[in-house]
Amino acid sequence: MICPLQRQTKQHGLADGGINFFPLHFLIRLIDFPAQFPALTEMSHRNKGATSKSSHSKKKPVEEPVITSPSMDSLGFQAMDSNVPGLSQVILKKLNMKSYDEYKSVMDGKKLGMDFGIRTYFDMFQKMEDTFKFCAECKKLPDALPDPRSLRRCKRCQNVYYCNSECQQANWPVHKKLCKKLRLVALDRLVEWLVFTGDIPFPTATWTKRIQEVKSWEDWFSMQEHLEEKLSAILTGRYMNILWANVGKPKPEEGELLESVKRLTTDFQSRPITIGSGLHAFNIDLYTKPVTVHVIGASHIETLNTRVTDYDELTRVFPGHQGIEVVMVGVNVVDGPIMRPPLTAFGPRGRVYLSSYKALYPDFWESQVETHQAARPDLVVGFHPGLHACLDVMEGWLPTLLLLRDYKIPTLFTVYNEQELKYSLKILTELETQITGYGANPFASLKPEQAYSNPNKSPIYCSAYYIMWHGLAGTPDEPDMGGLERAEDRGE
Repeated sequence: MICPLQRQTKQHGLADGGINFFPLHFLIRLIDFPAQFPALTEMSHRNKGATSKSSHSKKKPVEEPVITSPSMDSLGFQAMDSNVPGLSQVILKKLNMKSYDEYKSVMDGKKLGMDFGIRTYFDMFQKMEDTFKFCAECKKLPDALPDPRSLRRCKRCQNVYYCNSECQQANWPVHKKLCKKLRLVALDRLVEWLVFTGDIPFPTATWTKRIQEVKSWEDWFSMQEHLEEKLSAILTGRYMNILWANVGKPKPEEGELLESVKRLTTDFQSRPITIGSGLHAFNIDLYTKPVTVHVIGASHIETLNTRVTDYDELTRVFPGHQGIEVVMVGVNVVDGPIMRPPLTAFGPRGRVYLSSYKALYPDFWESQVETHQAARPDLVVGFHPGLHACLDVMEGWLPTLLLLRDYKIPTLFTVYNEQELKYSLKILTELETQITGYGANPFASLKPEQAYSNPNKSPIYCSAYYIMWHGLAGTPDEPDMGGLERAEDRGE
């Protein structure tokens, strides 16, 4: 599953029969990377030559990059069918699409005006729920059943479906371990609509503590002025009422909704605050000169419906800074408000300038950085590069990793879980990079992410762990990963 969450202002909400981008956001969440690594590895050998979110290679034209590693978006989309045959076609049909290519075209911002066949709020939420309707035990879709209406939803989690009581009973030993957590997933999936309507996140305050003093989300929430009033306004707002009037599920208790709003707030703010943590960890001075951050491997996850103000939390973290430029670089960045060129001369102090550039990172470096059309980065960040997904992905990333290593660029990667952390550390160590730190990210998203076509897997959390590295290692010794191995032995 891909970890998304881009938002848009209220004028993009569904109103008076209009169509918003919520179905697109929802469709992104259905792609099962990284929940389906084995399936992705198999798919990669069938799909070489596709465009990739995580692909980077040198000496290719920026305009039409030719990439030999797999498309993670495409592979993830196809991987759904390895668990639930025919599911990808159900999703496309619900969105009034005929093929993956059409979906990809929308993701790339080329068909923003297309008709998804959605006319009402109820229709929007119903179509979304319909794509979750398959038996969690036997994987049958409604059309494969004698009566398509026979699927029944688990009453506890409101998330998974079963075609009959026999399948539910057979699946219960597995499902019971995750039922409560999957209830949170189902709730957040709905409340996340309020990110697109503009209700989430609420206006935030300048940090009253230095970043090294803020150890957790609890500390962050404690710095927010009038927090109860802001959360109450969201809970009683127009779009929250519209949501529960049209979703076809019972409205949860106020406490549950409150916690969901807070989880989604952390999901929105996780990326900018993680960048801020990286700037602090590498001792990058933001008060004597402007600072540039490159987000590499960027795609629609980071750029779909992203506003130019979405990383302004960095100004709250570092009040009085001399300017922060964040450039999203990747072959699958989406056209939109932040599709504007990087700065050649920095703009106003105390502001965050957000832009994007559609290219492989080595090409961007050669055409923009080396020609001084874009600033050399003070920090490079990769959100979930997926180095260990399969060999083809790793090979696609290799030129970028070597570039960052040889130019001694401070780099921060985030990963989903301890297993991915362990393998990523091994890969970076084999490349003789100087690993300066790794561990649990205190500002990981608190929003659980479900493996869509295989829901009875433990949910994951975006940017759960981090790795920091800088240049070439002085010695080839591997970092001590005994703690991670012990955690795995305990089944954690």
